[in-house]
Amino acid sequence: MKKYLKLLRVKHYIKTFLVFLPVIFSGKLTDLNVLCTAVLGFIAFCAVSSVVYIINDIKDVEKDRNHPKKRNRPIASGQIRVKTAIFISVVLLAISITCLYFANGNLFSWLILATYLLINICYSAGLKNVPLLDVAILSAGFLMRVMFGAAVTGIIISNWLYLTIIAISFYFGLGKRRNELLKQKGDETRKVLQFYSANFLDKNMYVCLALGIVFYSLWCVDSVTVEKLGNIIWTIPCILLIFMKYSLTIERDSDGDPVEVLLHDKILLIMTAIFCVALALVIYVF
Repeated sequence: MKKYLKLLRVKHYIKTFLVFLPVIFSGKLTDLNVLCTAVLGFIAFCAVSSVVYIINDIKDVEKDRNHPKKRNRPIASGQIRVKTAIFISVVLLAISITCLYFANGNLFSWLILATYLLINICYSAGLKNVPLLDVAILSAGFLMRVMFGAAVTGIIISNWLYLTIIAISFYFGLGKRRNELLKQKGDETRKVLQFYSANFLDKNMYVCLALGIVFYSLWCVDSVTVEKLGNIIWTIPCILLIFMKYSLTIERDSDGDPVEVLLHDKILLIMTAIFCVALALVIYVF
């Protein structure tokens, strides 16, 4: 069972919790109908994301076998056959379609899911070797999760929030490439690294982080946000501290993958949990 969970990259489902962001910030988390719809959307997106990971592993199986870490992946190591992986992909795709159907997904939600699958197939097919476009596709994955959550639940969210997600997503993507470059030194398994320099990635990731914090702050003080959510401005210090700690972690010893950073840093996990509690109190209690 462990090898199948590893194949599906279950731990990366944590990114798909972004689907719930529109529900949380709209104050509708206690609405069971909306929550059930969001859960179905969450399952649908998780299934498609696993399909993307499987396709990527099949495409890069030979390269992964020459990588010190990736060679332990189920397909590269021979634990799971390619034919079995393809069958699992088909099943996951069927699960995704079924969940979105029962969630009564509108046309936009179907288009987002299909677009996510398509651009990631293109990413695996070669776009990951195109500088900047590779980071843009990585960042788009975060944004599309939020857009999907809004579409499937029919919730409209602020443009400031979208800008926040875009900027922070680029921060994550550039940070990932930065640390890959520093650790792999142009390893052939990641050809796009030859086009980057650590200095370029470092400067631009922090520009994006600064923009993300500014956009979030502007969303917090927006009159519509204040009217709906009240004193959410007091969550800004939490955001500042969380990203300071995240930056400190990736500056020291990390491959820069957001999921790996979060799951392996207990202090960062606690800080994130405190932020979530503070957010819940501001939106749903005070």
